[in-house]
Amino acid sequence: NGVHLHVPAGAVPKDGPSAGVTMVAALASLYLKRPVRADVAMTGEITLSGLVLPIGGVKEKVLAARRAGIKTVILPKPNLQELDELPPEVRADLTILPVETIDEVLRSVFVESPAGDRNGHKRRLAVGARRGRPQKAVKKTAKSRA
Repeated sequence: NGVHLHVPAGAVPKDGPSAGVTMVAALASLYLKRPVRADVAMTGEITLSGLVLPIGGVKEKVLAARRAGIKTVILPKPNLQELDELPPEVRADLTILPVETIDEVLRSVFVESPAGDRNGHKRRLAVGARRGRPQKAVKKTAKSRA
């Protein structure tokens, strides 16, 4: 009734466990038969209880996502402070989605069907939300905290 994916070398300092949220999103996509959005980058270690833990190399990962044309990045909430290391023009160009649980990740990563959900029900969006975009985005996170 459950899936346990164990990557024994995942915590090696060179590689790190930061692909955890991405692997869960891919598995959920296969199980739910819903594609993951191609315009979102994500990183984060996950625990067996679904918590998203901080990772290393945030600056490099965010810069690589931006070079690839990605404008939305899902990051563990504790890593937000590291965005201050990015140039202001990079921070201004990105939407950062801070997450604490895998449930928050999964609410943001799937392509929405314009006709409704998997059961054919119409979706209602929060005021100001746009179809295909997460409802709770933090724009220019590093600036808004200043």
